[in-house]
Amino acid sequence: MRMADTFAFRYAPRSWRVVLMPILPILRIAAFTALVLALARPQTQNSWKNQSVEGIDIMLAMDVSTSMLAEDLKPNRIEAAKYVAAEFISGRPNDNIGLSIFAGEAFTQCPMTTDHSSLLSLLHNVRTDIAARGLIEDGTAIGMGLANAVSRLKDSKAKSKVVILLTDGSNNRGDISPMTAAEVAKSLGIRVYTIGVGTKGTAPFPPSATGFPNYVNLPVEIDEQTLKGIASATDGDYYRAQNNKELNQIYQEIDKLEKTKFNVKQFSRRYEAYQPFAAFAIIALLLEILMRITVFRRIP
Repeated sequence: MRMADTFAFRYAPRSWRVVLMPILPILRIAAFTALVLALARPQTQNSWKNQSVEGIDIMLAMDVSTSMLAEDLKPNRIEAAKYVAAEFISGRPNDNIGLSIFAGEAFTQCPMTTDHSSLLSLLHNVRTDIAARGLIEDGTAIGMGLANAVSRLKDSKAKSKVVILLTDGSNNRGDISPMTAAEVAKSLGIRVYTIGVGTKGTAPFPPSATGFPNYVNLPVEIDEQTLKGIASATDGDYYRAQNNKELNQIYQEIDKLEKTKFNVKQFSRRYEAYQPFAAFAIIALLLEILMRITVFRRIP
């Protein structure tokens, strides 16, 4: 049975189309490779850098006892304090700021840091039910709260070291008296600004704070004499915040503190780097399809 073959044309000259025909699978392989690299989500290298900035070291000591649920400030004392403190933190991007919270006991919610995103997140999570859940004892341990904040500042090299102590009651818990903690702060060169939160007279307390079925007006008992003594002993100031506006003005006044230089190690996050690979994959694939149906089109 006779069959035709191309043996006679094995040495015949080839056209440029035939020579360039292998470029089609090469383009498809290149597109596939670039697509795999894009899906691998490459990123540019992260880096650390040292930067000299202006700022001071600040510890916020915040009362989180059950009485902070009183609604003489809107929506209540604790939420008003958190909101104003967050504005204060956002307005001082170069400061080393930390957060200490206290009720019948005290602990550090966030050590001093210039990573204010993390600090604001931890501040947002502060609640007054930690005593009700049995995590710490309820009450108001002003001395313990101040001592905890001071312990975070004792090794600071900053020229200005400040504690902003916010409470709505009088010291009735803890092993350290407020004035003892104030003396320690004074010996370490730490200024303490004290803020008494609450109206004068009585304030409405919700059922969650009193255990009664309805709102109850209870007397506001702030030991202003002790708070003034703490501020006076450490060359700070005492403020009384009876509403949201006054609380905001107090933080604005404290915001005018002196600044000092210190070095900060900053982490720099780079951007995604998959875009060039994705673009190359799309271009290579489109070019391969276009060439296959035009220049290198085959007739069956």
